[in-house]
Amino acid sequence: MLAALRHRGPDDEGLWGEAAVWLGQRRLAIIDLSPAGHQPMVSACGRYVATVNGEIYNFEALRSELDATGPTAWRGHSDSEVLLEAIARWGLAPALSKATGMFALGLWDRQEQIASLARDRFGEKPLYYSEQDGILSFASELTALETLPDLNKTLDPAALSLFFRYGYIPSPYAVYRAVRKVPPGAVLTWKAGAAATIAPYFSVADLVDAGRAATLTDPDQAVEALHQTLRAAVKDQMVADVPLGAFLSGGVDSSLIVALMQSLTDRPVKTFTLGFESPEFNEAGFAKAVAAHLKTDHTEHYVTTADAQAVVRQLGSLYDEPFADASQIPTHLICKIARAQVTVCLTGDGGDEMFAGYVRYPGVPRLWNAIRLLPFRGLLGRALGKIPLAVIENVLAALGPIARRYTSRGRLGSALRKLARWLPARSLDDLFEQTMTAWPVPDALLLKPSCEAFAWRPRAPQFDSPLERMMWRDTVDYLPGDILCKVDRAAMAVGLETRVPLLDHRLAALAWRTPGALKIKDGETKWPLRRVLDRYVPRALIDRPKMGFSVPLHDWLTGDLRAWAEGLLEPLVITRQGVLNPKVVAAAWRRYLSGDSSTDHQIWTLLMFQSWMAAREA
Repeated sequence: MLAALRHRGPDDEGLWGEAAVWLGQRRLAIIDLSPAGHQPMVSACGRYVATVNGEIYNFEALRSELDATGPTAWRGHSDSEVLLEAIARWGLAPALSKATGMFALGLWDRQEQIASLARDRFGEKPLYYSEQDGILSFASELTALETLPDLNKTLDPAALSLFFRYGYIPSPYAVYRAVRKVPPGAVLTWKAGAAATIAPYFSVADLVDAGRAATLTDPDQAVEALHQTLRAAVKDQMVADVPLGAFLSGGVDSSLIVALMQSLTDRPVKTFTLGFESPEFNEAGFAKAVAAHLKTDHTEHYVTTADAQAVVRQLGSLYDEPFADASQIPTHLICKIARAQVTVCLTGDGGDEMFAGYVRYPGVPRLWNAIRLLPFRGLLGRALGKIPLAVIENVLAALGPIARRYTSRGRLGSALRKLARWLPARSLDDLFEQTMTAWPVPDALLLKPSCEAFAWRPRAPQFDSPLERMMWRDTVDYLPGDILCKVDRAAMAVGLETRVPLLDHRLAALAWRTPGALKIKDGETKWPLRRVLDRYVPRALIDRPKMGFSVPLHDWLTGDLRAWAEGLLEPLVITRQGVLNPKVVAAAWRRYLSGDSSTDHQIWTLLMFQSWMAAREA
């Protein structure tokens, strides 16, 4: 199991055991590089043994609080030791509630013979577990659990249905029936002879309720509070005994993180940007301008199409579960570039979920208002979906130069195809769900359909607006299942730690105190973040349409990567595996080759699942 996790912890290996209990760790040394930071670690009192992945950013404050309430026999200055002694002094849930950080924790209570697993509030760090034959096994990646000789590797139809719907497998599901994920903000407790129980120590719903009870209605007050809170979070997350840097796309979130970092140090911050040959996907020039203004030590690396396509072929092994967000490709590439110079990188992730940055937040309500009164929307959608794409493109091209400019990229026809699928939506919430969906009816794709609906999500507050409902859905599901999973695997594959200041729980609490009318104000998304950034970077360097972090997927898969894709989607291979319906897969691929790039997400889920299957069969 430890060997399977070597990439996550290249600096040290530790093993502790007694009787039938074993704990292990592969260490990526960040704070206290001495042997005193070695894990697994036994508490000073000898009762608890812990293995911790991640960082506790306020460990110095916790250490001072522990010292103020009684003597502690410190052996080093690592954050993991502070967390362990806090658990020994205060108990597990109280210690976790006081901690600010990202972590996955395995804890053994030698006195009570109880094992506990815990995960950070928003799910930055992964944590898988399996209960089989009275034995609890756990690891940061499914890859490690797969080394167990008796692990039941029967695929879970419910997990597969969720994967083909969304492109990721949300907690608590995992691709195997015998494996589950510890949900974010939760503690799993296990004792021999009894099934594990899971209870939250942190609730996003409670955070939301508390925020709405103390709403910040004054814009200036909200912006100043955000500035001070985010500055404190960035300062906490810059603590490291190894080289540290930041990703910089030139967008609002990453530029703000870098600006605050640079304001907190007298040395140029190391920043990293990935450039692409295609101007449609290239943000390197914007990032370079921001870096020049902030005077960072900037590294700009242009990736060739061949470099990026080489990564595509590795994704089935790099991701321990089927995962299909195409931005995983550039994310892994930028992590490789950064790891050559630093061990830790701060990112701008979380800003879209906390402060309403996604274009779908204003876009879905606008679209719903435009279509909701249309008569026979279902019939119209089906009819539009049957019109050949070439006919749509030709008609649109005849409308004038603006239409021709878009159709030359294949965009407008693809957008109309998506609209055709969305027209039958029953409500605004249903429309939002459909915009997030790859396969609306995944059971038609699976030979063994799931009988289980996705019944798990944490308690949801009663929301007053569609914006709050969309942000909630993304925060508790899309953020941990997609965004944080993508970054963790891409970075840890090369031994790089990433930190996310915008997910500091104090900042999240402030975000939910900020009303939607301030988050999207005067037509601007993330209005409070933009106003803070105005204090550091001229608006002219930032104001531009949101590009995202993407790649020309359709061009690749119908061009240089076509042979690779068709090898994975070969009907004989799919028939032999007995998981997917080969006729449905073949029809989807034919439609894609005809030029319909509106099914990018569908095809990518198929390829990433087949790539994952191929890696397991190798």
